[in-house]
Amino acid sequence: MITVPAPAGPGAFVHPAFFYRDLDEYVAGVGGFVRAALADDEPVLVAVPGPHLGVLRDSLDADDGARVTWTDMTELGRNPGRILAALQDFADRDPARPARIVGEPIWPGRTPAEVLEATRHEALINTAFAGRPATVLCPYDVVGLAPAAVRDARRTHPLLVEGGLGMPNPAYTGLPGLSADLDRPLPEPAGPVARLVYARGGLAEVREYAEGWGRGTALSPSRRGDLVLAISEAAANSVSHGGGKGTLRLWTVDGPAAGVVAEIHDDGRLADPLAGRRRPSLASADGGRGLWMIHQLCDLVEVRATEVGLTLRLHVATP
Repeated sequence: MITVPAPAGPGAFVHPAFFYRDLDEYVAGVGGFVRAALADDEPVLVAVPGPHLGVLRDSLDADDGARVTWTDMTELGRNPGRILAALQDFADRDPARPARIVGEPIWPGRTPAEVLEATRHEALINTAFAGRPATVLCPYDVVGLAPAAVRDARRTHPLLVEGGLGMPNPAYTGLPGLSADLDRPLPEPAGPVARLVYARGGLAEVREYAEGWGRGTALSPSRRGDLVLAISEAAANSVSHGGGKGTLRLWTVDGPAAGVVAEIHDDGRLADPLAGRRRPSLASADGGRGLWMIHQLCDLVEVRATEVGLTLRLHVATP
């Protein structure tokens, strides 16, 4: 069992990284965390990769297991930009009680691009949950993950759990200490690239161009429609918030991460780093609804907000 400090008072948020080395340590630590939360009659969400769901369920008796909300993180977190809203939605179900959440957004086998956006998610949790009585425990496989992923976990979590004991983390920097790494330049495509420059009044042309280009890819008609809709939302943001113009680039990727990539670049700024990662308010005039929709439609969204503008890379996988 691991010891994690409870929230210090009303509105306190606790966000520890749990470093584990083998499955036994994982089950003992995460299972103990879950049982302690259930003993305190607190709502529990476990969002971990599919193979870990089974072993954690087996570590609990049937009654306890039935009180836990189980989610396969390989599905929920395929696009890391979707995770935060799901965690907040769970916490909002019972605002009178502190939520207890296990979230494992980074696991061996993630691509470098996915790991970076999942690291961005980990940094943003601290801002998104500020003032909310909750604990989000994040397991990290320190044997199977790349050293850089473990290093970044130390920068995104105010607390560390090692050897079963939670302690303050002197290496924690939060989002400010990670901004340069999270917004490092994206690599250039390896193959041919289609390109369209658009401006105010040209959104119909953007949709037609993307639809026509997409017909030549391996995307199914439904997924091609998702991509065109995501591109349309991004281009509309360019026109409204990115200087009235932008550039669309399109290309395909082969190999294990085969799919289609659409890149939208404009002169915009991302004033709210949480835009698109939390459910937009119906009362808001904008509220990041376009970015929210883009995250729901795509398998991965890479975000780069720099002094030269805003770049979104939208990935949709092919079979």
